Amino acid sequence: MSLFRMALVLGLLSAVGPFAIDMYLPALPLIEQGLDATVAQVQATLTAYFIVFGLSQLAWGPLSDRFGRKLPIYAGLGIFAAASVGCAMAPTIWALTLFRGLQGLGAAVVMVTPRAIIRDLHTGAEATRLMALVMLVISVSPMLAPLAGSGLMVLGGWRLMFWVLCGGVVLSLTLTALALPETLPPERRVPIRLRTMVASARILLTDPGFMGLTFIGAFGFASFFVFISSASFVYAGQFGLSPVGFSIAFAMNAVGFFASSQMAAPLGMRFGAVPVVRWAVVGFATMMVSLFVVVLMGGGSLPVIVAMLFLGNAFLGLVVPTTMVLALDAHGNIAGLASSLGGTLQMVTAGLMVTLAGPFFDGTATPMVGAIAVCALAALALVLVMLPRVAPDNSAVG
Repeated sequence: MSLFRMALVLGLLSAVGPFAIDMYLPALPLIEQGLDATVAQVQATLTAYFIVFGLSQLAWGPLSDRFGRKLPIYAGLGIFAAASVGCAMAPTIWALTLFRGLQGLGAAVVMVTPRAIIRDLHTGAEATRLMALVMLVISVSPMLAPLAGSGLMVLGGWRLMFWVLCGGVVLSLTLTALALPETLPPERRVPIRLRTMVASARILLTDPGFMGLTFIGAFGFASFFVFISSASFVYAGQFGLSPVGFSIAFAMNAVGFFASSQMAAPLGMRFGAVPVVRWAVVGFATMMVSLFVVVLMGGGSLPVIVAMLFLGNAFLGLVVPTTMVLALDAHGNIAGLASSLGGTLQMVTAGLMVTLAGPFFDGTATPMVGAIAVCALAALALVLVMLPRVAPDNSAVG
């Protein structure tokens, strides 16, 4: 299978989780009203999704190492479909939160498994190129999913979105069955033994390169999820945007990330992956701290916020795919576990940052931008402390 075709298949599968988030965003204020909930309770439906999504990756990775890559995908997508039906019929905000958590459980499999498949097939520059192509396919989600969600709200309310997601899972299952090869042959599969898993996890948790790269990416992810959980309230409340207007603004903020991710592999080959990560994080932190200062000084107009988030996310687009590949490069024999542990740490970090930022949220851009700046500074601190400890043979892509 060609690199582009594999990227298309993996990208469409990986987009299931982001689509379940991005399509949902324009509906948050309506859900608040329709289920008689508070803003914090509605944000908790996202937090539940993030945290369960992160923790469950610990299970899906070893399962994919034991049973191959395709069987766990079938199981996870089945759980996601059932949970989508539950979300569509949820009578209360608490029921919706529960079923969103179950959605996260199912969606996690199509985060872990594609990364492990990439590591099955490639390392170094080719892996970064494939990861970037997968992210290019995923980029359809933040550009189209909010607009699709807005359209579905007009047609049948916010519950219709979950019925559509359920139908999308059927297409994903068909794609897995017909177009995705099994990349982990039986002779390379690893039995699930608790002692072995603990020993492998210890190797990963004590590897400064793996942990440093994982948490640099984690705080990058966290900044994006803080934005996701707050933007619809800020753009609709402070700036008065309609659901369609929010969808357009959100897409503009996200497109910088995915467009720049396509430059990660070429820049890594030319300058080395670690220097790319280092300077991209510096750029990201500089832009986000500057935006926070601008907002505090009263200059946080909608065009300024959208433009500076676009530039900050463009730097972030160089960081995330590169740190993912570098973190897995030295651990090909336990790629599934490494992918799942890394994904868990990243998603739980994102969920915790959203939770910690929640009490400060007042419907304006200031707490949102401040929390993003905190994430950027945390990533910068890790770059300064941990990145020099990445093993020399992991320091370049290509």
